[in-house]
Amino acid sequence: MSEPGEISRVHTVSVVIPVYKGERVLPHLLAEIEPLTAVTHTPDGNSFRVDLVYPVWDNGPDRSDLTIHQLAKTYDFVQPVWLSRNYGQHPATMAGMASTAGDWIVTMDEDGQHDPADIGMMLDTALRERATVVYAKPTNPPPHGHFRNWASRTAKIFLSRAMGSKTAPEFNSFRLVLGETGRALAAYAGPGVYLDVALGWIARRVTTCPLAMRHEERPSSYSLKTLVSHFGRMIVTSGTRGLRAVTITGFLVALIGIVFAASIAISALAGRTEVQGWASTMCVILISTGLILGALGIIAEYIGVTVNVAMGKPLYLIVSDPADGPLSQQGAEPGAPAHDEDPAAPDATRLTEKPRDGGA
Repeated sequence: MSEPGEISRVHTVSVVIPVYKGERVLPHLLAEIEPLTAVTHTPDGNSFRVDLVYPVWDNGPDRSDLTIHQLAKTYDFVQPVWLSRNYGQHPATMAGMASTAGDWIVTMDEDGQHDPADIGMMLDTALRERATVVYAKPTNPPPHGHFRNWASRTAKIFLSRAMGSKTAPEFNSFRLVLGETGRALAAYAGPGVYLDVALGWIARRVTTCPLAMRHEERPSSYSLKTLVSHFGRMIVTSGTRGLRAVTITGFLVALIGIVFAASIAISALAGRTEVQGWASTMCVILISTGLILGALGIIAEYIGVTVNVAMGKPLYLIVSDPADGPLSQQGAEPGAPAHDEDPAAPDATRLTEKPRDGGA
């Protein structure tokens, strides 16, 4: 239960929804959030209300921009955020977080697997445990394929044990973050950062809240390439343990080489030298070359992140509504494709040019 001073306080919650393919599913999600814009009581007796919902348009392939425009007209609590191009889920989420003003920030997917009614339980967990970040902890298997679920679990375990990110097993896109923490992170995080890893840098306490996930209302937009990219970003932004592993591996390989060379020298002195086959030599060359290339690849990833920061590459760029600016079409609906000019139409210069007087 909350302390007496907290029960009377109404916590404001800003909801951030990165939108990539939300044309069909976003209206239903906003209809579920609407009742929470009035003062709502949590199971522990705390009071909260959703002040604003920030759908962040990430330039997806469908007509989500039209849907967001319509929702902004329907609900006064919808505050769209427009990005200049497609940046990805985590940058889009942080762009939305930077735009918020609530005491708390809730981030959730657009696909319908996260139930807005669970926000109250997440808030109770945060207040009860004095946590800065609360992740939803699914009580049922994730609504994905077996391979993806296994790969996700394996990646988080590896990140936790090998890279030292203790909170990795709890990572989830349905999260409650203290408002000032989320906005500070969004303001200072650099390009290539993995949102949950960055939260672990500054969060005082991270905990979880057991919740049941719903089935997605649309197929996941993540491809194998995207998931591999996410995993790589988690490793690179998790610290320097990857570089340390490269150093240790290099020393081990060098030590094995020294031992092998010593054994050959001893065999030669003892007169037991035998002509070895090419297979073992090629194996040593291939393994050593692979280790060297892998080490250089990891180092290059770190250098790439550093170079992007040094060049000032932005994590995201918020722009004005594309349908209300110089690039908009007068009288056209937002998101409507541009129409090519009719090649048979008269040239405007010919229509306005005065006929020449042939007798002059």
